[in-house]
Amino acid sequence: MTHTVRFHRVLKAPPERVYRAFTTAQAMCKWLPPHGFTGEMHQMEVRVGGEWRMSFTNLSTQAVHSFGGQYLELEFGRFLRYSSRFDDPNLRGEMITTVQLRSVFCGTEMEVTQEGIPELIPPEACHLGWQESLLLLTQLVEPDIPNG
Repeated sequence: MTHTVRFHRVLKAPPERVYRAFTTAQAMCKWLPPHGFTGEMHQMEVRVGGEWRMSFTNLSTQAVHSFGGQYLELEFGRFLRYSSRFDDPNLRGEMITTVQLRSVFCGTEMEVTQEGIPELIPPEACHLGWQESLLLLTQLVEPDIPNG
């Protein structure tokens, strides 16, 4: 048995900037790790069929959780679909994350769906982690810093 989570956000940023936050290693390390974790990108080949790998480190315990996957579909500024697998053998299976971006008058409407979340991860924990990550994503993409 697996879980699925869905999120909807409207961001005050253009879709291209939001897309870059999902496809730039430094950006992913800044926003994806939930509170209490740091992130490190080990590999990122942003192309259909390209692979990516990263790890989260718990700042309190120093426990490392590594995972990675493959880019399945990419459409600049509009759509991403990628797979993920944990290196931990207790967290089996493949997750699929789909990100849909749509330009709206105030920025970007974003829909995120993550399917195939291993049964051992409580859905509430996944929701909490994604909520924290999406807050960090918002803080990263909404500022429009000229000549920065």
